[in-house]
Amino acid sequence: MTHLLRVVVVVGLAVHTSVCLAQGTSVSGTPHNLSATGPSSIRAASEEQVCVFCHTPHNASLVQPLWNRFMPISAYSVYSSSSLDSSPGQPTGSSKMCLSCHDGTIALGSVISRDQVIQIAGGITTIPPGSSNLGTDLSDDHPIAFAYDSSLAGQDPNLINPDSLPPELPLDHNSELQCTTCHNAHDNTYGDFLVMSNATSQLCLSCHQIQPGLMGGGHADCVGCHQTHSSPSGPFLLRQDNVTNTCTTCHDGSVSGAQDILSDLNKFSVHDTFSPVDPNNPIPAHATCADCHDPHTMVPGSASAPTIHPLMGSVNGINASGSPVEAASFEYEVCFKCHADETVFTSSWRPRQITQTNTRLEFASSAISFHPVTTQGRNPDVPSLKPGWTTSSMMYCSDCHASDGGGASGVHGSNEPPLLVARYETADFTPESASAYALCYQCHDRDTNDGILKDRSFDKHKKHIEGEDAACSTCHDPHGISSLQGTSLNNAHLINFDTSIVFPDPRTGRLEFRDLGQFAGECYLLCHGEAHSPERYD
Repeated sequence: MTHLLRVVVVVGLAVHTSVCLAQGTSVSGTPHNLSATGPSSIRAASEEQVCVFCHTPHNASLVQPLWNRFMPISAYSVYSSSSLDSSPGQPTGSSKMCLSCHDGTIALGSVISRDQVIQIAGGITTIPPGSSNLGTDLSDDHPIAFAYDSSLAGQDPNLINPDSLPPELPLDHNSELQCTTCHNAHDNTYGDFLVMSNATSQLCLSCHQIQPGLMGGGHADCVGCHQTHSSPSGPFLLRQDNVTNTCTTCHDGSVSGAQDILSDLNKFSVHDTFSPVDPNNPIPAHATCADCHDPHTMVPGSASAPTIHPLMGSVNGINASGSPVEAASFEYEVCFKCHADETVFTSSWRPRQITQTNTRLEFASSAISFHPVTTQGRNPDVPSLKPGWTTSSMMYCSDCHASDGGGASGVHGSNEPPLLVARYETADFTPESASAYALCYQCHDRDTNDGILKDRSFDKHKKHIEGEDAACSTCHDPHGISSLQGTSLNNAHLINFDTSIVFPDPRTGRLEFRDLGQFAGECYLLCHGEAHSPERYD
């Protein structure tokens, strides 16, 4: 009997020692050594045993291995996100063991093998608030206690099949991802008790099949943007409370090589709304950097209209037919996510004879007239085009809508509404000048042989915009006129009158433009007190 007892004790101590010295690295030199001689500021007042705070060879709980702590109750707020294909439940297995200290509900010195709680120096009872005390709200922490199996990986192309996980990343017996998949409580070789180095995101990329580092700089490491525990953003695990604040941590002019986006976002007309990520309810006009950029796949480079720029990455969109696409091929497909069928805007920037807020219909190849965003223009006679532009050229939405004044490239912000790259006056009685219509004069010559003021395409252009101080927008709708509303007789050449300036002809009651062939037409209207009943030009 004595011999048997000696064997049991030796085996128990051997197991106990192997737990404390896992992988040949002593836990005694890590913050998990809570004994009085431990290296951390959190340590026992007098207790000298190292392993007792988690393990005991005698009178252990039924939880293995030789567990010496009380298990917390299952009353956690768990991780939930629309981007997750799994549904984590309450913590299970080894994660509950970790949480017996790290949720802050059970005293550090409360162990099963002792009748009295082991006292911690300084009167500390639980882990003080901070990154190590996760609390009972786990919705802002990397998800745990969910099945990471081939079925889940098959639903998400960004997840690596668990059969290919390196041996350092163990799943529990139910193929669940637990705290211990990423953390080894006994070995702090890599810091934060990680199971392997996370240099160049090595640990993250063991599960997540994405491409950080393509942009270099802050994009090179997942931890540059993400925080796995107690994230201010909640389930998106960002380092700041929303996407925009995370991006502008670097893109604020303080980091060499990173565009200063924040300065543009502080301008009068901006694209980003600094909205919370994954809101419970849709937010009107909600937009963040991630709506136009995929930070994991964006790369430096160049492109020609209408092909999507590499700096936007593999971001989803809506195509010209109105169907969702997982990865947009053209810039306008990204714009159509908000500015087409799902638009939150209910009125035009200017009051028009024909009102249309769906830009997909305005730029459609079937539209009556349009700027060539989704397809080449249909007007073969545009004599005012500057060198480099032809009637077969195509353009980006961002050729007109972008940061003004030489700021960061892209549609971030401008002092020229609505988010225009240059000045575009729409008020009546605006004196004509190169600066007043700088937006139009980017592509259209103003005053050379074929310029707008030379009346090549319309023999009264100069009279209207210089003599009468009528704005370009008085007659022209810059996007286009949908075939569902306009006709080729009445709405060619982007004609769609501003009804706050142009009124029906008092004699005929008509407000109408009629196309009569190349460089010819007539108008029925009242403008600046002058009736056209009709007025013909050719």
